[in-house]
Parts: sequence; structure tokens; C-alpha cells
Amino acid sequence: MKYMGSKNRIAKNILPIMLSERKEDQWWVEPFVGGANMIDKVKGKRIGSDSNKYLIALLNKMKEDNFINSLFIINEEEYKEIQKNKNIYPDWLVGYVGFNLSFGAKFFGGYRRDKAGIRNYQNEAQQNLRAQQNLRAQQNLIKDVIFYNCDYRELDIPNNSFIYCDPPYENTTKYKEKFNHKEFWNWCRNKVNEGHIVYISEYNAPDDFECLWKKEIVSSLTKNTGGKRGMEKLFRYNIK
Repeated sequence: MKYMGSKNRIAKNILPIMLSERKEDQWWVEPFVGGANMIDKVKGKRIGSDSNKYLIALLNKMKEDNFINSLFIINEEEYKEIQKNKNIYPDWLVGYVGFNLSFGAKFFGGYRRDKAGIRNYQNEAQQNLRAQQNLRAQQNLIKDVIFYNCDYRELDIPNNSFIYCDPPYENTTKYKEKFNHKEFWNWCRNKVNEGHIVYISEYNAPDDFECLWKKEIVSSLTKNTGGKRGMEKLFRYNIK
């Protein structure tokens, strides 16, 4: 699924690091599941949550076998109509239009127009979500994921879980709601103290978080930093 800040490109780099520590039969929990582009590559018991109700409605709708039959072509005028009147349309449809048909996959960040004879973004979006015989299709990979719509602080996490966080990055493209980064890092510390394993993707972290991996990549998230590249990092908090 198209999603701003997706970790799909670096999953092959950071997943082996995390999975090497995950215990057998341990819950994998993502409080900022986004487009599910990380959790769809993990096996076993999985929970994904997000505060955007339209996103979670879309992910749950995607799990239905006939999901692809629900999609249809949406022009720019219809896009704006759905954006303006979200409450009268199904939540999953608002999520699909808001993310998959928007420029940069930012939630209603502007209708992404096709390039005549070059790219058909609506077709790409549908193919990206379509369930096919190919087991790599995302719809097939998330069927048994449990999705919740809630704030990360309200998520009920099973004991001794493996938690992967991909929160809104500090000092980057702003999200709709203000995010308290200091409170988030304290939450991570508390979860480790409760017995969970916690990994975090970010550009920077407090000094008591260890950086286990880093790589410079091009990202739409860095546009507010004045540059086109960002140093993606993977952090882990260890109790001293």
C-alpha cells in the first residue's frame, strides 16, 4: 500500500536485525502500522494499530476476498468531494482515496494526476492492493493481522511483546495532529521496563537509545529539512 514514509524499501535491511531477537510465538506489535509495509513481511501473531480511522478501515477492508471488486476509477473532482465530505462515505473508501490517490501518498495531500502515456497511478494503486495467486500481494499477507484504530498510548499490548515503532519523525513533514516526541520516547522506555522489546525507526533519538543500523535514503519526509535525503536509523532501548 502506498503510504508516506513507508519502510518498504528498507525492510530487507532492518527486519533481519529485529527478527533475530524475536522469540518464537512472540507477538509482533506495530503501534504506528501505517501502510502495513513492514508488518506484511512478518510471520506469526501480529497486531497493527494507527490513530487514523480511515487507514485502519482500509486495511481491514483489504482483508476481504472481494475487496478489489469494490474499487473504481475516481477523478479529481470526486477526489475533492470525498475529501470535503468524509463523513458521508465509507471509512475504507476515504482511506483508499486519501492515501493511494494522493501525491506522495500523504493523506489527502493533493490528487496525483496520471502522466498521459507514461504512468497510470490509479491502476498502480489497485494492482498494489490486488490479491492474486502471487503470495507477495499485500492483501494475502495481512489477512490474519489484527488491526486496531487507537492512539499508541491506548493500545492493549500482550505481555512480553516485540514492538516496532515507526512514529511521525521529528522536524520533518508535519502530520495532521501534533505529536509529542518527548512523551513517545518515555513511553518506549516504560514498555521496555514492562518486559517488552522495543525497536524504533527515526532519524534521531535520545542518547540512551542505541543506533543499530543507518542508511541515507531519499524520502518525501525530508522536504521540511531543506534536503532531499535523510539518514534512516534503527534504534533500540536497553535498560542500563
